[in-house]
Amino acid sequence: MIDRIAGAVIFMISAAAFWVARDYEASFGDPLGPAIFPQMVAAAAAILSIGLILRPDPNPKAQPLHAFIRQAMTLGVLIGYVLLLEPLGFPLSTMIGTTCLALLFGAERMKAGLTGIAVGISLYLIFDTVLGLPLPLAPARFG
Repeated sequence: MIDRIAGAVIFMISAAAFWVARDYEASFGDPLGPAIFPQMVAAAAAILSIGLILRPDPNPKAQPLHAFIRQAMTLGVLIGYVLLLEPLGFPLSTMIGTTCLALLFGAERMKAGLTGIAVGISLYLIFDTVLGLPLPLAPARFG
């Protein structure tokens, strides 16, 4: 039953994301527009969620409490990333988010920090320089 509930929730989130993404507009760039990528991801998630609804695991096992806590913490990191993206800028918030996620998945502190730095800088360069999608570089100024 838990698979069907999860599938229904994922389907509803996917449908909402697809609906919201249809209004994305940009005055420059890709002729398909900025809506195509989030709509493709939402459509794929919706299709996979239908699989969960129609063919659930016949013998689902409950996860241990520590796994649930790790999932909740991951969700917290992702929410924090979204909230910090504009005030801290893309590279710094991505570095922090990636480092936190790496630590949650058991990476050593030094490796998690280096991974965060590498991901933050490389993604910024890819999006800004290669793809031409402007992202906030530095922390937003208040006042």
